[in-house]
Amino acid sequence: MPGSPVQTPAFRFRISPAGIVTACAGTALLVWVVLAVGPAEIAADVRQVGWGIALIIAIGGVRFFLRAIAWRMCLEPPHTLGAGAAFAAVVCGDAIGNLTPLGPIVGEPAKAAFVRGRVALGPAVAALAIENVLYTLSAAAMIAGGMIALLLRYELPADRAGAAMRGIGEVAVAATLLLFGIALWLLWRQPALISRALGLAPPLRKHATRIRDLESQIYTFASRRRASLPGIAAAEIGFHALGVAEVYATLWMLNGSAPSVLTAFILETANRLITVVFKFVPLRLGVDEAGTVGFARIIGLSAQTGLSLAIIRRVRVLFWAAVGGILLVRAGVSTGREAHPD
Repeated sequence: MPGSPVQTPAFRFRISPAGIVTACAGTALLVWVVLAVGPAEIAADVRQVGWGIALIIAIGGVRFFLRAIAWRMCLEPPHTLGAGAAFAAVVCGDAIGNLTPLGPIVGEPAKAAFVRGRVALGPAVAALAIENVLYTLSAAAMIAGGMIALLLRYELPADRAGAAMRGIGEVAVAATLLLFGIALWLLWRQPALISRALGLAPPLRKHATRIRDLESQIYTFASRRRASLPGIAAAEIGFHALGVAEVYATLWMLNGSAPSVLTAFILETANRLITVVFKFVPLRLGVDEAGTVGFARIIGLSAQTGLSLAIIRRVRVLFWAAVGGILLVRAGVSTGREAHPD
């Protein structure tokens, strides 16, 4: 309601033992990769990029904004959400998701909790669920495209690393085809899978009706909101396209010459794949760097270039995580053992 007071969301941020263990393991892996490649060389690359890091950070901010716009377009009328509030919520949710092993399980609900004073929790969660389904499908399609390009364009080495890379690519393509097959089946049959499962558990049975309503909204969104689909698709595609642009710009600054778009595309899809597989590692410490080095070497780049790319992108991640942390502190955060919105 116009003129109504805006409630301030409250959050609890708790540190879990699993988070500590995975963060320590990731840090150890990161240190090992940096020492193997050469700290002095990586530092020189970072200095070469210099203030170009501001461009990388800005691209990251625009990507968050596009996800926020897609979320807003998934809201059911008459519910609305300002672009600024949606953007702040997405940044906060990403920060929480990056810092905890549970990733989107806590990060996505945190977005809805952050704006609960501006839009009702139910519609906000439903819109988030729909946007995440569409984002997941777009990310899966991009990963599959990148892996197909990798397998067809580059000759993988005939060793265990090459065999592993081929296996990863084939599994990613097969998983994407399976995901789209399941999505089509769900849209056709519209089964009440989650709500029925909740109905079998007496303590959770009271939530079954609400979850069934959410399932129905997801299944029927495309038929009810056809006019919104092009804008949402454009926002999701823009998110991925800017990821490729970020890699392209970073490689250009590192090497002093423009890379191929295919190279940037494959490295960005590799980053998406690493994000999906290792979301449980806080900030994906170490795995981002090691994975990027592996993919970079496969497509003909040096380990140093791959690691420098990953380090520079990590600066962007840390910057926006810090922004999210500041916003969360302003909203009200308490500390405990694991993270979830209250």
